[in-house]
Amino acid sequence: MTANPAAVGGPANTKDLILDVALHLFAEHGLAGTSLNDIADEVGIRRPSLLHHFPSKEALYKAVVMRSFADWFALVEEAVAGNDKQGWPQVERILRAAFQFFEEHPEFVRLARREALDGGPILSEELGVVLRPLFDRGANFLTREMDAGRLRRYDPRELLIMGYGAILSYLSDAALISSLVDDDPLSPASLKQWREHVIDVFRNALAA
Repeated sequence: MTANPAAVGGPANTKDLILDVALHLFAEHGLAGTSLNDIADEVGIRRPSLLHHFPSKEALYKAVVMRSFADWFALVEEAVAGNDKQGWPQVERILRAAFQFFEEHPEFVRLARREALDGGPILSEELGVVLRPLFDRGANFLTREMDAGRLRRYDPRELLIMGYGAILSYLSDAALISSLVDDDPLSPASLKQWREHVIDVFRNALAA
C-alpha cells in the first residue's frame, strides 16, 4: 500500500481523498481494471468506509468524472467574465482556459481518453447531457459573432470539436508525439509552443 495521501499532501477530508485516489487509479487502469479494494487500500481505509461515501464503484467513477468537469465549468465561467465578451478576444480566453485546465489535469486527460475509446457509460450518456448545454452555448456564441461580422464564417460546432481535439489529443498522445519529434511534448517549453501555435491557427482562421 502506498503512503496515505493525507500524510503527503496535507489535511483533507476522507471523501476528497477517495476522489483523488480514484481519479489516479481509474486514469491508470480504467473502470474495469480498478477495484474498490484497490482504492480503499491506497487511501488507507477499509472498503466499508469507502462504501459509506460512495455506494458502488460506478457511483464513485461518476463522481470523479463530474467533479473534474465541475472544475472545467468554473474555469470557463471565469474566462468569460471579462468586459470584452465579443469576437476574437473572447475566443482566445476560452482557448487559453481549455489549455490551462487540461495541462493542469493530466490524469483527467487520460481518463477522458479512456472513456472515449471504451465508450464508457459516463461520457456517452450522463456526461453528454451535462456537456451539451456548454457545447450549445459555445456554438451559439460563435454563430452570433459570425453573424455580427466579428468572426469569419465557419461551422461553429466543427470549430468546437476541432479545438477540443487539438488540445486533448496532443496531451493524451504525448508518448507517440515524443517518438516523432525527438522532444518531450509535455515540457513547459513544448506545451507553450503548441498552445501558441493552436491559438495562432484559430486567430488566423477566425479574427475578422
